[in-house]
Amino acid sequence: MRTTLLDIGGTYIKCQDGRQIPIPSAGPREAIADALRKAVKIPDQVGNDCVVMPGTDRASCHIGIAIPGPFDYQNGIFRAEHKFAAVKGESFRELAGLPADADVRFIHDVCAVLEGSIRMLGLTDGNTAIVTLGTGLGFAVAQGGEVRYGPTLSPADCIWNLPCGDGILEDKVSGRGVRALYSSLGGGADCTARDIAEMAFHGDRTAFEAYEQMGSILGQAIYPILEKLAVRNLLFAGQISQSLSLMEDGLRNHIGGLIRIAQAPDGAVFRGIETLFETNQ
Repeated sequence: MRTTLLDIGGTYIKCQDGRQIPIPSAGPREAIADALRKAVKIPDQVGNDCVVMPGTDRASCHIGIAIPGPFDYQNGIFRAEHKFAAVKGESFRELAGLPADADVRFIHDVCAVLEGSIRMLGLTDGNTAIVTLGTGLGFAVAQGGEVRYGPTLSPADCIWNLPCGDGILEDKVSGRGVRALYSSLGGGADCTARDIAEMAFHGDRTAFEAYEQMGSILGQAIYPILEKLAVRNLLFAGQISQSLSLMEDGLRNHIGGLIRIAQAPDGAVFRGIETLFETNQ
């Protein structure tokens, strides 16, 4: 069996073959559809586009998709209003120009990273949680190596909408969260999360404090969940997780020293997508 694996984010579609295709999640329908069509088409040896992998026939071509929710993972229908709003209610297969009977399978992006991490790191004993940090805040838990899914096949456990101050946790722990913290500490209001991290790594105390405070806010919010579910491994993924070392002290102040903290391994999302084809789902 040959598979095409795609990780669909709000800005890019990352393909297992190394391609990165821009996708405007807030853009018009045709722009989104065009990006999906490009992603599912694999160039053949003479430069023509084909949905089928080189050297295979259509029947042996399978496509696995990691995509954030809300999404109908059983039927491949867009459901989100904050991302991909222009295609809400539409079929992935139709938008991507695939036949109705194409073997396309879907998994929540956070669950995919956790599924992949469990297999790549051998985390089948004990319980593991993952936090994904970027423009948003994702969370999922696995017990004894089995990811906890909700009835819609999104993670059974979520933290993004936990009450936090005068808003929700995602307002404080995310790209916009660290920017707001940095600004409140006297830093520039026009800096990106990456800018702030780079300044912190180069000794800027205000930038470091912004990330440390974000880690503290996260730790305080999630510790009751980690304790309740007896989590012993806490993984991080997403662009902002690359700055995990800046947040760890603040995080540890609330979750203690017994929980192992680490970054998810590279390629975990694609390993997680592969699990869609390991059983006849």
